[in-house]
Amino acid sequence: MKKSIIIFATLALVFLSCKQNSQQAEDNGFTALDTIVKVKNFQKEVDGKKVDLYTLKNDSGLVVKITNYGARIVSILMPDKNKKYADINVGLPSIEAFQQNKSYYGAIVGRYGNRIAKGKFKIDGKEYSLAINNYPNTLHGGIKGYADVVWEAVQTKDTLSLTYISTDMEEGYPGKLTVNVKYVINNNNELKILFEATTDKKTIVNLTSHTYFNLKGEGNGDILSHELEIPSDLTTPVDSTLIPSGKFDSVKNTPFDFNAPLTIGSRINDVNKQLKFGMGYDHNYVLKNQTGSLALVARVTEPESGRVLEILSPEPGVQFYSGNFMDGKTIGKSGKPLNYRSGLALEPQHYPDSPNHSNFPSVILEPGKKYNTEIVYKFSIKK
Repeated sequence: MKKSIIIFATLALVFLSCKQNSQQAEDNGFTALDTIVKVKNFQKEVDGKKVDLYTLKNDSGLVVKITNYGARIVSILMPDKNKKYADINVGLPSIEAFQQNKSYYGAIVGRYGNRIAKGKFKIDGKEYSLAINNYPNTLHGGIKGYADVVWEAVQTKDTLSLTYISTDMEEGYPGKLTVNVKYVINNNNELKILFEATTDKKTIVNLTSHTYFNLKGEGNGDILSHELEIPSDLTTPVDSTLIPSGKFDSVKNTPFDFNAPLTIGSRINDVNKQLKFGMGYDHNYVLKNQTGSLALVARVTEPESGRVLEILSPEPGVQFYSGNFMDGKTIGKSGKPLNYRSGLALEPQHYPDSPNHSNFPSVILEPGKKYNTEIVYKFSIKK
């Protein structure tokens, strides 16, 4: 009898502990957030191929959801300094919403991320013409870039591997390009994006992730109070269509200097020709100490929540975009409008329009060689 009472008491304690843990998860908002992005909204068929939603998570409470439509990040759930969860990825709630909206939320963009002037470039003297989708230029691959196609997906516990084969002359780019992108999560609260590509004909390649962040959480205001650090002394200044001139501008004594952490909103409205062209920040930074090895690209801190995002990559540049064209007409996963500057993007990359500037690092990929790069998003909490 005494033994039965002990067993019953033990079971009761276990039940109460589970209930308390469940209640705590509910209280910190995780349970509610985890159901906002509905799997059924991503289980569709596009271009005769199946689309789905995949989840990666670690033991530290980081949860990342990805769809094979555009190989895009859909959700990043992360606690703050008070262990309250938020979805810090700004994006959309369904495949249909992504198809209707061309803002590249969370997507892998290519074959050439960023802009190519007037959609033209040459390889070995031969000129190629691309579709113009950001008049008068080509942006993020063209009318139907990698953000708009279905990738083949294979998931293991901590890795999602996505493959897309881009045919010769697709969107005007030469060469059959086979692209593999791996998303890998670990218990250091790192989300790694590993890129590989091979071609059967000389071509240009510049792949990156166009993930939008708001470290307060999507729908919780703008990103102007976020503190940003970019280790860079130079930018590649642009014309009114956001195409680089080929020259380099010093950031010293300008609103573009983020060598020391500063809030994004502190100088975004300064009188500055480059800020006028971009309607804010929409510029490529030439990174320091980029020697082809993994190095810091940017650090973003949100003081109220304590959330910190560090981005690392071997790429020579990073495009900083401060959400200048977000207009509130699109509804995000949170059910709230994606308002002006309610998200930011930091895209490690080769420089915009590199094929047309011989003084920029080359983006040529030749047959028999492999394109390799990576992006690491490292998440932490500043107490």
